Amino acid sequence: MLEKIVLHLFVAGRTARAERAIRTLRTICERDLAEFPYELHVIDVLTEPQQAEERKILATPTLIKECPYPPRRVIGDLGGDPRELLAALDLPPSH
Repeated sequence: MLEKIVLHLFVAGRTARAERAIRTLRTICERDLAEFPYELHVIDVLTEPQQAEERKILATPTLIKECPYPPRRVIGDLGGDPRELLAALDLPPSH
């Protein structure tokens, strides 16, 4: 079994772009990662700038897969093909 998947999505405020990224990622998690244990954290860099600074976030939205190793980053609204996003994160789809 895969270890817990830990994802951090960094957004800047509640803009349409940020909301789209959050919605897309939640859908992918619920549909494609449902059989795996996962944690999804949404961090607003406007209210938690220290988190962005610690992780060297230069653009939003930025998605970081912390676990399982190795960490991966994806920058953008995540609106493309979910299979490509999972592949970029080195995560297996559930089907």
